Amino acid sequence: MTTHLSPLPTQFLSAQDVANVVHRLGLPTALARMADTIHADYLRWPAFDKCARVASHSADGVIELMPIADAKTYAFKYVNGHPKNTQGGLPTVMAFGVLADVDTGVPELLSELTLTTALRTAAMSVVAARVLARPGSRRMALIGNGAQSEFQALAFHHLMGIEEIRLFDTDPTATAKLMDNLSHTTLRLRPCDSIAQAVRGADIVTTVTADKTNATILTPDMIEPGMHINGVGGDCPGKTELHPDVLRMASVFVEYEPQTRIEGDLQHLPIDFAVTELWRVLAGETAGRDGDAQVTVFDSVGFALEDFSALRFLRDAARELDLGQLLPLIPGLANPKDLYQLIRASAPQPRAATAPTAAQAPRHPRAKTPALSA
Repeated sequence: MTTHLSPLPTQFLSAQDVANVVHRLGLPTALARMADTIHADYLRWPAFDKCARVASHSADGVIELMPIADAKTYAFKYVNGHPKNTQGGLPTVMAFGVLADVDTGVPELLSELTLTTALRTAAMSVVAARVLARPGSRRMALIGNGAQSEFQALAFHHLMGIEEIRLFDTDPTATAKLMDNLSHTTLRLRPCDSIAQAVRGADIVTTVTADKTNATILTPDMIEPGMHINGVGGDCPGKTELHPDVLRMASVFVEYEPQTRIEGDLQHLPIDFAVTELWRVLAGETAGRDGDAQVTVFDSVGFALEDFSALRFLRDAARELDLGQLLPLIPGLANPKDLYQLIRASAPQPRAATAPTAAQAPRHPRAKTPALSA
């Protein structure tokens, strides 16, 4: 009789598990710990094996894989972006991710990343704004009030001291939703009739729109001296938010330059347009803002390192709080070279050989059943 070992345990976190992490820690603490983990990993930038994400585009959206690894841990995220999904009751963004051990390849964590992506994107916006926005910034414009907007608002409120947020969305019900969700906070929420009205007098402007178009959300005439622009929504080829002249009048910072030149608002500009990777600012290798009048842009497209950090944070927090479950994803084998043992007991018994009829005989003498590859 074949003996099977227990399956190798993989920690699994559902969307509700992640929500429970946030509830148990409190949202301000969860965002702060996420931001601290992202910051710490960006300081290890040279230690990571990096590449731009792999994308499969269709008329209505994109599906992407985002891999990254250091010497110990490999991570990837699966994520989509389909703006029309909401018309059918589906989220625009859906995601999950994995942490695996580099030495063995064993998947140690499988987690939802839909809710987590909103949390990590907001945390990353703050990591950038801390070194790029004017000190003492208190007013922010938030253009696009969809699924990620509350997270951006609360991250800047709790971690940056933003007191007033001026809101605009082409869909007034989205703005009403955000105001209702954040009515319990001390934030001053100001709905606006236009983008120009929303950005007037803002210290920070965050754009987080979803349409897969070359949109022009911000134009040069809207930009005031000293603004920091947090461009979140432009994140794949053909999907942008900023007029090219907004970039030309600013100092532009990016996550991973090879990816941002393809996916960010930067795609509109020539290859020799100068940008700075944010890790250099965080590490103190170069300056971020050089004066109160300087305009800065963080052309944020989302990079795999941030998901690596988010998964690390979730793994550690879930263990602290005893959340999640062990998933028998990988089989345990008494003989690792004998995978067939998993199905041996249920394999059909061989039947006595009989001569084939004419109808059953192969048409071509070389026709054979192809062997299954490993």
